[in-house]
Amino acid sequence: MTLDFGFASFADKRDLLDRSAAAWNADKTGFWERMGVPIVIGERSGYELVDVDGHRLIDVHLNGGTYNLGHRNPELVEVLKDALDHFDMGNHHFASPARTALAERLVELTGPQMRRVAFGTSGSEAIDLAIKVARRATGRRKIVSIVKAYHGHSGLAVATGDARYSVPFLSDRPDEFVQVPFNDLPAMEEALAGADVAGVLMETIPATYGFPLPAPGYLAAVAELAHESGALYIADEVQTGLGRTGVLWGISKTDVVPDVLVTAKGLGGGLYPISAVVMNEPTSRWLDEDGFSHMSTAGGAELGSIAALGVLEITTRPQVQEQVHALSIQFDVGLSQLRARHEGWFTGIRQDGLVIGLELADPQGAMHLTRALYAEGVWAIFSSLDPSVLQFKPGLLLEPEQVDEILHRLDRALAVAQAAAASGTATVPSIHPHGEPAEVAA
Repeated sequence: MTLDFGFASFADKRDLLDRSAAAWNADKTGFWERMGVPIVIGERSGYELVDVDGHRLIDVHLNGGTYNLGHRNPELVEVLKDALDHFDMGNHHFASPARTALAERLVELTGPQMRRVAFGTSGSEAIDLAIKVARRATGRRKIVSIVKAYHGHSGLAVATGDARYSVPFLSDRPDEFVQVPFNDLPAMEEALAGADVAGVLMETIPATYGFPLPAPGYLAAVAELAHESGALYIADEVQTGLGRTGVLWGISKTDVVPDVLVTAKGLGGGLYPISAVVMNEPTSRWLDEDGFSHMSTAGGAELGSIAALGVLEITTRPQVQEQVHALSIQFDVGLSQLRARHEGWFTGIRQDGLVIGLELADPQGAMHLTRALYAEGVWAIFSSLDPSVLQFKPGLLLEPEQVDEILHRLDRALAVAQAAAASGTATVPSIHPHGEPAEVAA
């Protein structure tokens, strides 16, 4: 069946995948085929994706929270359509009504300690800027982050994350970027003992590591240690922010007052790429001294700023916050029942609101579950840095009936995944830091 999109046509899905591998990314395209999850998204709306071959999927991956409010959210689509009648990207050099309004709103929603906002187009770009401003504010170079962290793939951001992403590009810099184990306060204290750290960069809940939850009081203790040593606390809220934990920013559920907060992904509603770095007074002084020392041509684009204002308006509605709370309870109850049904295989639940990790007994269990869920019509993804954990990221606007359906399909998929893992014959592609992925028996 010919696939004609107007701007491009393909003989069939096989032709599209082959051309994708040839012109775009051979390894990534091939990996998902080897996984048995050869998704090519065609139609999409709400929390439903339709593969170009007609296979329908409920999306509980949401591209890391990009689609918190659903794909092509009708309200946001109208906001962007209306904006296109008057605006374009704008010019990053000049004051802009949309960019100014968004900056004011982010400062208002982030806390009284915050002063100014600088914009980017992605989480990686925003993390890079957060590191730069921490260095400028403190006069120090060293950044401390967490082992198995993920803060993006650009130059400075990738150096704070797992070696799988930094080493291949010669971006591991142990003299400038120090990593300590998550929830290990003595290790953090040791890393900060030299009083030479510019900033401590923390995901409120590490996403690509499978959402391990911070121990009670851990983040507040880290912030206290950082401030005592003269370092800044940088809260990476790219995946835990924008309502996923039941409040706008996950960090606000702790006693931490960050110096810098980073948001991205869902900020543009999946319609326009935009990210933001929200800074307190000391950290933002560079914007008084030399505002031209950092620039991003598309950062804070006027169309993106208008879309983001719409995202914030929807996300902060009391009824949406109430819905997230109700959905969180529904998933908590339903997942606990499934865990009891699949005892010994489905071994644990990591949950804070709609940030959820499902722990499985097999080291590659979540890869088997990803495949089984795809067959059942659900798209969720294993944690790259711990493939025994499935990242489970339900949408903020799901209906209770949709939750029941997701849980029903998950029940069947858990049984299929367990049987596949136990058979010893099913294979999943291994993920290696270097070289070609190889097929390995589960």
